[in-house]
This record gives sequence, C-alpha cells and structure tokens, in this order.
Amino acid sequence: MAALNSSGEASQSDGSLSAYGTARSTIQGKPLDPDELRKIDAYWRASLYLSMGMLYLKANPLLREPLSLEHTKPRLLGHWGSDPGQCFTYIHFNRLINKYDLNAIYISGPGHGAPAVLSQAYLEGTYSEIYPDKSKDLAGMQRFFKQFSFPGGIGSHATPETPGSLHEGGELGYSLSHAYGTVYDNPDLIALAVVGDGEAETGPLATSWHSNKFLNPITDGAVLPVLHLNGYKINNPAILARIGHTELAGLFSGYGYIPYFVEGSDPPSMHQAMAATLEHCVLEIRKIQGYYPGNRGCVMLRRIGR
Repeated sequence: MAALNSSGEASQSDGSLSAYGTARSTIQGKPLDPDELRKIDAYWRASLYLSMGMLYLKANPLLREPLSLEHTKPRLLGHWGSDPGQCFTYIHFNRLINKYDLNAIYISGPGHGAPAVLSQAYLEGTYSEIYPDKSKDLAGMQRFFKQFSFPGGIGSHATPETPGSLHEGGELGYSLSHAYGTVYDNPDLIALAVVGDGEAETGPLATSWHSNKFLNPITDGAVLPVLHLNGYKINNPAILARIGHTELAGLFSGYGYIPYFVEGSDPPSMHQAMAATLEHCVLEIRKIQGYYPGNRGCVMLRRIGR
C-alpha cells in the first residue's frame, strides 16, 4: 500500500506503486524555464490530439462540427495506452538532441503504439514532405487520421511506410535487441528504447537486458532503455508495474544498469522531472562513451497512468 503524507497524497516509499500525483523522481531539479515548459507541454498536447484523432476519427478532424457517429471509425484498432508516455519521452529526448547536437535514434517498443511516432513525424513536417497529400491543413489532417488502421491505409504499428522506421514495434519483444544492434560499431550513437511493460514479459525482451554485456564504449554507442510502466498489458496487469522500488531497482542493478525513477501524473512537475532525469542520463552516457569497458549504463523506470 502507498503511504500517505499530511496532504493525503501518496509519498514515495518502497510500497508505493501509484502512477498518479505530483512527480516523484530519483533526479531532482527544474531545468525548464517557464517558456520552455509552456512550449513543451503545448507540443505534447498537440501530439496527444493527433494520436487520438488517428485512433477514432475518419472525418471532422478539428471537431469544427458537432461530433457524430459518421465521423468515427467503425472499429478501434490501435492502443491509446502507451501513446501519452511515448510522445512525452520523444519530445523530451528531442530537446536534448537539439541542445547537445546528439546523434540519436528513438526505438518504439510498445505494441500498436504507432500514433505516438506518427504524430511526431506529422508535427515535424517529415510526414507531409514524404506524403504531400497528408498536408498540414484541414484536408491533409483528415486524410492523415483516416488512413490509420483503415482499409487501404497504414497499420497500427510503425510499419515500413513510417518515415525513418527500422523497427515496427508490433511483434513484441525485439525493441531492445534492435536498439543494441544499432549502436554496435557506431560509437557516437545513443539509442533510446521505450519498452512496454507488457512487452517486457516476452522471452526475447527479458533476455535482451543482457545485451549491455556485449557493448564496448570505445567502439560502440550507448542504449538508454525507458521502461514504460503504465500498469497493464493488452488485457491484464503487467508484472513489472506491480513491483516495488527496492525489488525493481535491484532487478535492473543486477542486469548491470543504474535505475532512475520518474513517476506521477501532474504534467508541470512531470515535465520538469523527466527533463532533469533524461538530461542527467544523457550526460552520464556522454561521460562513458569512448572511455573504458565495464561502466554501468542507465535505465529509466517511468511509472505513468494510461
């Protein structure tokens, strides 16, 4: 059970598994100034709207008309569950790519989580550049929404049509091994791999945590896994999301990682916690890269609501 503080909120303790409330994180700090915080949050919310539109809408993309049944898709195929957390991670990692001019790649592991990746490609303009009919206007957005998991359109994973995709994310269990594969003999690369907590229960993924033992910081790049603990896999609770701090930290320490927690549901404090923690991990990786074998890599354990 979660311990309660004087205000009635869950405090961080080994027994607390809550994904809700003000952010709780291993690394403290508020690196974002008010303007950065406002812009990042606005970008995140725009990403969520695009993700939701892909899942549900085939017409009326900006809801300028009262929503009706003919505007919605007859069948939902795709998952909302991992989209908020994946967009959240992508945006914060992108801030660091720009700040430090990183050579980096994002690997999306959770199943049916393509809306998170597609929304970023659309906002950045890459999608419209490759597919001009999916333009950044009302007509283009309508086509962009309708094609997702729709006959004659695209799949609910990061299929080969997705700009830059090298990992589809639908055949669960291979995100981490693919991330490690990208950094071998690529010493400047950082691969951030988002691992779904349901995906983490597959045999291939459970084995992939040991891939860090094959890295050489002199000749290889680095992998930063982010375990997305949103509580559930496709139809029941996820095991790793039901493990307390001490056991979870011990598990990943045994795998050879330094664990960093980011937990909560309050957007302003979560943005600051994620920004501080992710930047700390990136700076630690930059210290290790090109140094000597035997250093322990980072793993982020992010507990967030669906």
